[in-house]
Amino acid sequence: MNNTIRVNCTKKNLKLIRDFVTGYLHTLRLSDILMNQIVLAVDEICANLIIHANHEDPTKYISLAIMEQKDMLKFEITDNGVAFRQSEYKEPDIQEHVRVGKKGGVGIALVNRIMDKVEFETVGNRNICLLYKKIR
Repeated sequence: MNNTIRVNCTKKNLKLIRDFVTGYLHTLRLSDILMNQIVLAVDEICANLIIHANHEDPTKYISLAIMEQKDMLKFEITDNGVAFRQSEYKEPDIQEHVRVGKKGGVGIALVNRIMDKVEFETVGNRNICLLYKKIR
């Protein structure tokens, strides 16, 4: 089974990514809730990379690889855009966002709640986001 996908940085490719992740996860027989949470987290990171790191530039690409490690899934998302600085990230007050009706700005917080571990690193000009989720 194919465990990698590479798409250019346009929002229309987010559906390809969601379908790819869903197809991979279907073979693992996960609950619908767990599967939807994982798809949401991967989609959120990919959307951020496409929109913010690569400015929806169709000449740039992001890649996603899914790996199984014992009872865990590892998602490796790479790009060559502007690096996300996790050390500068300040978690938003989600309750306040809801109260004032603010849209956006809570994606990374959501990903941090869904996944068991989230890491960002840069090697040369290559940015890597690693997402880990226990599945058993």
